[in-house]
Amino acid sequence: MWFILSLIAILFWSGSDLFSKMGSEPDDKYSHWKMIMAVGTIMGIHAVIELCRGAQFQISDILTYLPVSFLYILAMILGYVGLRYVVLSVSTPICNSSGAVAALLCFFILKETMSGLQFFAVALVCIGIFFLSVFEKKQEDAERRQAGIVPDRKYTHSFIAIFFPIFYCIIDGLGTFADALVLDRYISEGPANIAYEFTFLMMAVFAFIYVVIIKKQKIKLSAEKPKILAGVFETAGQFAYIFALGDNAIVAAPLISSYCIFSLVWARIILKEKLSWKQYLVIAIAAVGIVILGMEG
Repeated sequence: MWFILSLIAILFWSGSDLFSKMGSEPDDKYSHWKMIMAVGTIMGIHAVIELCRGAQFQISDILTYLPVSFLYILAMILGYVGLRYVVLSVSTPICNSSGAVAALLCFFILKETMSGLQFFAVALVCIGIFFLSVFEKKQEDAERRQAGIVPDRKYTHSFIAIFFPIFYCIIDGLGTFADALVLDRYISEGPANIAYEFTFLMMAVFAFIYVVIIKKQKIKLSAEKPKILAGVFETAGQFAYIFALGDNAIVAAPLISSYCIFSLVWARIILKEKLSWKQYLVIAIAAVGIVILGMEG
């Protein structure tokens, strides 16, 4: 079951990536806070629906799960800020190497096990993610040179261009590791997901107070459709993710992190861009890893 849930998470989170990028405006310094507002609101609505359906939950669950929620939400804020500075196809593969970080932490600290074939599959996924980011960067630089474009340094080589995705990777990897630990010992998946959603809702309220009340920014729902869709996709992906992680964290984490590859595919299809043979190759390599993980699971 964890494999099916992982594929569902991959599908929805790759869509969330695409819509998050579409909703991230470089000239809007409050764009990431508006994204938090949209995602947190959708998650809060879903949490209320789950409670109305009779889901088990206690207020204390929010405190139990708070360290994990904090790491995840912090990583997402950094990720949303980063989307204002770097293209999705470069940022996302770096960000989602966090699955490999989490798998290694689970292996060395929690003493969870992987078979040799699973190690090989995780390696294929990680290799695919790494080389995809390399090829994307080279292709983008070549296209810019050919077009005679000299981009602002902060969007390419400066520290700020890699700061956000790298720190996202580290913090999200720690969050995934903490998630596996907490789900294994302190809380079940259902209450944990609701706790996370209510915590995100509180962040959305804080963001609203800061952006609308303090900074006097106006919010037009008609202009925020990509952010709302990102919230819907993020919430659906999170729901599938937490149950997949609770069932088989050490393998599900690196598998789900491969959703960045599908993010690129959706971007290419929707934006009518073409993939190079190198990109097709690394996607195929990662796909082989995904199939192996599914068969081994």
